[in-house]
Amino acid sequence: MLEKIKQTVAYIKTKVTIEPEFGIILGTGLGGLVKEIKNQQCLEYKNIPNFPISTVEGHSGRLIFGELGGKPVVAMQGRFHFYEGYDMKQVTFPVRVMKFLGIKHLFVSNASGGVNPDFEIGDLMIINDHINLLPNPLLGPNNNELGPRFPDMHKAYDKELIALSKKVASDNGISVKEGCYVGTTGPTFETPKEYQYFRIIGGDAVGMSTVPEVIVARHMNLPVFAISIITDLGVPGKIVEVSHEEVQKVGNMAEQKMTLIMKHMLEQL
Repeated sequence: MLEKIKQTVAYIKTKVTIEPEFGIILGTGLGGLVKEIKNQQCLEYKNIPNFPISTVEGHSGRLIFGELGGKPVVAMQGRFHFYEGYDMKQVTFPVRVMKFLGIKHLFVSNASGGVNPDFEIGDLMIINDHINLLPNPLLGPNNNELGPRFPDMHKAYDKELIALSKKVASDNGISVKEGCYVGTTGPTFETPKEYQYFRIIGGDAVGMSTVPEVIVARHMNLPVFAISIITDLGVPGKIVEVSHEEVQKVGNMAEQKMTLIMKHMLEQL
């Protein structure tokens, strides 16, 4: 894998001049943040060696370099998922590449279903922990050049970045929640009993991404900030039929607040 990472990084460096300090992964319906990125240099996933290709509506499939909040960034407009048929090393490959491109922090976003009864559709949830119900992306032989065999995960989500995000939200009059994200395989949305189970085991929101990327980032000692937009509810009495289109619609409506938080965080880092 290390050779593939180096090959991909070498190709990217021949195409872009920006050296990113921050990596951003944009979830379903959240690609609008890229409009705020200045001096863009873009690469299509399909043209990048060893990169998978996004197959999900709402994931454009571009790697975008530029400036956000006055900082050099690389943003993934579209991510990869286990349910698309990719293995976990493919799903998380871009995180490895971004690390080798020079990023010092990783920002992750997603659309998720709320299982906390205090949540409403359109809420922003800052992730402070996760429960992984996906295959672990570190299964198999470990390369010590990438990270340790047994990475510690008790600080998977950086406490200083969480504190900064809450301050930025407060300063800008944005209400945010905080909680634990449950990562599942998908692609089905959950049954009522599955929602109930996720709440019982400690979850506040559930989705089909993020956790593998965070695990790999922490394997490489990258501090992580992650945020969910609550696009539907898995709360008794509030469960309705969910579609991918509806998830995208709610994500688009709430992403302006998420973009503002990330942009101001970058300005202050």
